[in-house]
Amino acid sequence: MGCTLRPAEGPECGTPDSRADDAGGARRARWSGGDYPRRVPPTDPRRSDWAGVRLHVVTGKGGTGKTTVAAALALSLASDGHRTLLCEVEGRQGIAQLFDVPPLPYDERKIAVAPGGGEVFALSVEPKAALLEYLELFYRLGRAGKVLERMGAVDFATTIAPGLRDVLLTGKVYEAARRRGRSGAVYDAIVLDAPPTGRIGRFLNVNEEVVGLAKVGPIRNQAGSIMSLLRSPQTVVHLVTVLEEMPVQETQDAVEELRAAGLPVGGIVVNMVRDPVLPQRTLAAAVKGKLDRAEVVAGLDAAGLSGRGGSSSTAGAARVALLADGLIAEAGEHGVRVALETGQRSRLEALERPTYQLPALAGGIDLGALYDLAELLGEQGM
Repeated sequence: MGCTLRPAEGPECGTPDSRADDAGGARRARWSGGDYPRRVPPTDPRRSDWAGVRLHVVTGKGGTGKTTVAAALALSLASDGHRTLLCEVEGRQGIAQLFDVPPLPYDERKIAVAPGGGEVFALSVEPKAALLEYLELFYRLGRAGKVLERMGAVDFATTIAPGLRDVLLTGKVYEAARRRGRSGAVYDAIVLDAPPTGRIGRFLNVNEEVVGLAKVGPIRNQAGSIMSLLRSPQTVVHLVTVLEEMPVQETQDAVEELRAAGLPVGGIVVNMVRDPVLPQRTLAAAVKGKLDRAEVVAGLDAAGLSGRGGSSSTAGAARVALLADGLIAEAGEHGVRVALETGQRSRLEALERPTYQLPALAGGIDLGALYDLAELLGEQGM
């Protein structure tokens, strides 16, 4: 992206500087137990990797939990009395489901209170409503716009031209970002739950095409202003992934595409992380099929899993042997998975972006879990 690092000022492009938390190097992911990296929480809990950023765009491959991460980030950013707007643009009402509120209208609605008294508002941006608002704002077509809607022209325009949909969706987010009240910006931060990584470059860069097509007029002016915001130090694009080959590959491709378009790449959130259940040495032995079967059998017997007769009985010995074989096979599979995930981590580290991680939650995602995830993001400096 052509950033120039200055020791005292940070990168000129607006991405976070690599502040040191060691005498020996930049703040980065750490390894704990030889398996999984653990980010060290900021010394100052108020410190953020993204100071000065107001628009946080969150993308990720489908199934990686990008909407959950966007919601948790919005809660985290709203802590300590701040006001955050969480936007969705895909019409799935994922935000309403996460926060257990009625479906969101085309209107900003408070959906949660963050720790410290902050507020989270939400907005589901709908292309047809955005087009009518656009026609009213720039062309004063209040009643005429309603006539066009009744004639089906609005539905036709937003359906036949996918690029127009993206222009309208990004335009509404831009309007919210620049809106001002008596005491300054209406929102301290805006989090956009954006389309997946496979479409993020085109979605964010669509206004660049509009600038090239429309040489003059309000359409060109707004498109140029939107691109200025998206490429400014006030915006970053965060990517959500899981430790699997395809999501990591899409993350790499998206980072390359965003950089080529001059769009600021933010952090990488590794979601649904599962810690190893065995020490590294034991995992390595399991992968090679060298676990001590007699030790496993003895452990099962000591745990009372051989039944009333113990392992000295025929039935008890058979039961323990069956359990031991199953556990040894499962340990081998687990070791292979951990090794594959370690390889995917290395690919993500090569992108040289701040990395955060969130755990896999056995109980699923509810409102309480969102607050827990928000706290974890805050502790990691996101």
